[in-house]
Formats: sequence, structure tokens, C-alpha cells
Amino acid sequence: MRQGRFESKLAPDAAELNASVGFDHRLLPYDIEGSKAHARMLATRGILPVSDAEAICAGLDQVRAEWERGELELDPQLEDVHMNVERRLTEIIGEAGGRLHTARSRNDQVATDLRLYAIDQTKNLRAALRGLALALVAQARNHVDTLVPGYTHLQRAQPVRLAHHLLAYVEMIDRDRERLADAARRANRSPLGSGALAATTFPIDREEVARALGFQGVTRNSMDAVGDRDFAVEIASACALVMAHLSRLGEELVLWASQEFGFVRLPEAYCSGSSIMPQKVNPDVPELVRAKSGRVFGDLVALLTIIKGLPLAYNKDLQETQEPLYDAVETALACVRTMTGLLAGARFEVERMRRALDEGHLLATEVADHLAARGVPFRQAHAAAGAIVRRASERGVDLAALGIEEMRAAAGLAEIDASLLAVLDAARAVDRRDVPGGPARARVLAAIADAEARLKE
Repeated sequence: MRQGRFESKLAPDAAELNASVGFDHRLLPYDIEGSKAHARMLATRGILPVSDAEAICAGLDQVRAEWERGELELDPQLEDVHMNVERRLTEIIGEAGGRLHTARSRNDQVATDLRLYAIDQTKNLRAALRGLALALVAQARNHVDTLVPGYTHLQRAQPVRLAHHLLAYVEMIDRDRERLADAARRANRSPLGSGALAATTFPIDREEVARALGFQGVTRNSMDAVGDRDFAVEIASACALVMAHLSRLGEELVLWASQEFGFVRLPEAYCSGSSIMPQKVNPDVPELVRAKSGRVFGDLVALLTIIKGLPLAYNKDLQETQEPLYDAVETALACVRTMTGLLAGARFEVERMRRALDEGHLLATEVADHLAARGVPFRQAHAAAGAIVRRASERGVDLAALGIEEMRAAAGLAEIDASLLAVLDAARAVDRRDVPGGPARARVLAAIADAEARLKE
């Protein structure tokens, strides 16, 4: 590229800073497919001889085969994967290789490669998220009748089904999959034919190339096509939300695996020991996932920062959008797959959860709701339930152990009678919440069936 215009070579330190082969080697398979589609189109339009296009495609297949066998070494002096492929192609087929770049620029070339990579990775990540959701659904089906304290402010609040708790993460994952699909839809336009910024004078057929590469259409503005990476920002944003949800799940697993909670035992294959304390079983995987969320958040911020002040059209700054995108999708993918294996092997401690229901007066809301249903204004019913909880806490007993007379005296309400005792049962309390989205047994079974149907592909 420096021939003709430049008299000197790029300084070694500048060449090192300028080179992208250390990370854009991921694009090599997409670069080859894009180049083959471009060459065939040039032949169809009479811009290249058919014999040249055939030689180019055969040569590119050989380049890819050499790469897959580990025989092709990329030269940083050639800056990027595109020039490395073109040089090796020319070595294989001769002069025809130099005609491949007719009617295109590295600007629309890399934009195309990056979109193809991004679309593929969103498919892989969506498939991995489906696997994670299925692991959660399987655990939920096994624990429809397992009750666990539900928490707010990390304080025991109300009893729920463990299945209902796990299905909350399935809903988050479902939205994550939708966001990725939506971002991929907007990325699914071919920039090839946009040139450096002002398209090309050659009579190319952009739609033919788009169809050959599986794009749903072509970009509408050549400057936008080469000068923006908002599709990468969208995908990184979706990955950041995936990681936020994984981090929350990881946090709960860390807490629940502790001796203080004792709600779950994580599979040993996903835990580590201590170098000094033989008794330790450390939840390293969910801890690492929790931490890696910050890494992906950083990728998103980096992408936004890179593009925020760029004048149109292409600037070399855009090369720096590649690594954050790669890191975001590949980190998220690794974390999702690992958490899937961990969850599939997790064992929930049903008896420990049941005992936890007896601590913390989780049925206080049942008292308030019962009184409100009998005509007591809810705020008065709430205060009465609070007074009963205070009395039970002072006595060190659960609510039912107080008896009706003592509850009536504590609350100062004549409406309290023996019917109140019937609502002080955790299983019945959960099943009384029989509304769409609620934790009642029938609703949870329906939610599991619905999730399984949505996850069929």
C-alpha cells in the first residue's frame, strides 16, 4: 500500500501500533467468504474475466485450508488480515490475485467482515443462552414443590417456590436472547460496495454479494456504512446485560452456597480448594462470572468512547472497536456456557430451605391480607400484623404459636379469630397467590410449560 506515494517504510514502533493481525485474525474466514462473493460478482458483471474469478476463489480456498491447518503465518508488517490474505492469494495464483481488490476498499471490506463475525457470534450466544435457560427450567421442574424464602433487601420476606425463583432468571435470559436477535437484525446489511466512503465507479451488483453472504439487504449510505460501528455497540450492550444477569445469578449462588445460607451445593468440578485451608470448597466460577461482568461493561464504554467524536467517514480509530467487540461476545459466551454446566450439576438443599421458612415471620403479610379481606382497612391491618410480629419476636416464637387470644390482644382487633390460623401455612400462602406471574403451583407449572415451548428450536 505504501508503494508509489511513500518513500520510506513505516517506523517499527508505528507499524506495531498500526497492526491489527494480533486480533483481527478472527475475521479471516469471513474475509475469504466476502472476497469470493465479491470476485464472483465482478465476473458476473464483466468487470473481471471469469477465469480470474475462478482462480481467485480456488486460491482463497487454499488460503483458508492453510489457515485451518496452522500453516499460514500472518505478517504484522502487512498490518491486517485483509492484506495478508491478498498477499498469500497472489503468491498462489499470481497476477489475478492483485485484481481482487477492484471496486472495493479495506473500509467496506472490514465493515463487512466484522458484521458477519458479529452475526455469527450473536447466534452462538443465543444458542448458549438457550442452553442456560433449559438448565434453569430443568431445575425448576425438579423443584416445583420446594419452598424457599423470597428476599427483599436480602431480608426474608415471603415464601415462594424455588421453581418460581429460578424462572425469574429464565425471563431475564429470554429478554437477553431477544435483544441479541434484534441487534443482529440491524447488523444484517452488507456494506460491500461502499468503497472507502463514496462507493465506486464500477457497475457492481451489491445485492448479489449481499445474497451470497446471507445478508438481508445492503446498507443505504456509503459513508454511514464504513464510518459507524453502532451495530457493535448494540451487541456489546446486549452482552453487558447478559453479564449483569449472570452476575446476579452468580451472586446468589455464592451466597446460597455459603454455610450461612446452605441452600445449594455446587458441583465440585466447578469449585476450587484453598492452598492452606483443606476444608474449603470455594465457588470460584460464579465469583469469576460476577467479576467478568465489569470487563464486558468496560468493553461497552470503550466502544461508545471510540465512536463518540469521530467525523465522517472512516477513521483509523474504528480499528479499536474490534477488540472490545470480540472480548464482549467471547467473554459472555464463555461465562454462559460455564454457568450452564454449573447449574446443571447444582444440588439444592430442600430441607435447609424448609427450615429457613420458619425463621423471620415470613407469613406476616398473610395476617395483613386476611384482616383486609375481612374489612379492616389495609393500613390498620398492616399495623396489626406488625404488632403481632413484635409480640412473637419478643417471645421468640413463630406467629401461630402465639394463639388467637394473644394475637388479638397484641393487635387490639376484635376481628382476629380462629380463621386466621388457617392462613399461617407456607404452602397455602404460596398457592393463594394464584395470579398470572405468581408463585402458585398451577401458575408455576404453566410457566415451566410455557418456557419449554419458547425454548424449542
